[in-house]
Amino acid sequence: MIDIGNYAPQQRDGRIDALENGVIESRWVEAQLGHPVIKAFNNVRPPSLLNLGKPAGTRGRVALPVAGDDPRAKAVVIGLIDQLGFDGIDAGGLDESWRQQPGTPVYCTDLDLEGAEQALAAATPGRPAEWRA
Repeated sequence: MIDIGNYAPQQRDGRIDALENGVIESRWVEAQLGHPVIKAFNNVRPPSLLNLGKPAGTRGRVALPVAGDDPRAKAVVIGLIDQLGFDGIDAGGLDESWRQQPGTPVYCTDLDLEGAEQALAAATPGRPAEWRA
């Protein structure tokens, strides 16, 4: 299962206490579904998915992070991302998925592979005020 969502308490979701108290968003989703998830596609806007895909090896190809605990499942999702015309980045385990959430440097930025790797590394924990209840 691919978790493409983001917690948006002010915009849509209302307050979810567990998330406000620091539970990793995708861990919460996993618990709600009772099924492991891979976090991907949550940091890219639909127009970018529609218009920015390029063949593999193209300079400046947009990169999308993929976080999850199952290496095989992550590889499948990274393969899907490649087929859509983007570079997939293994962004670590599900507990690291916060690095690609709203308010982080990689969120909705259409960065290439190097830029996305740097943005993931530069992320800091904690949600900006506009992404908290």
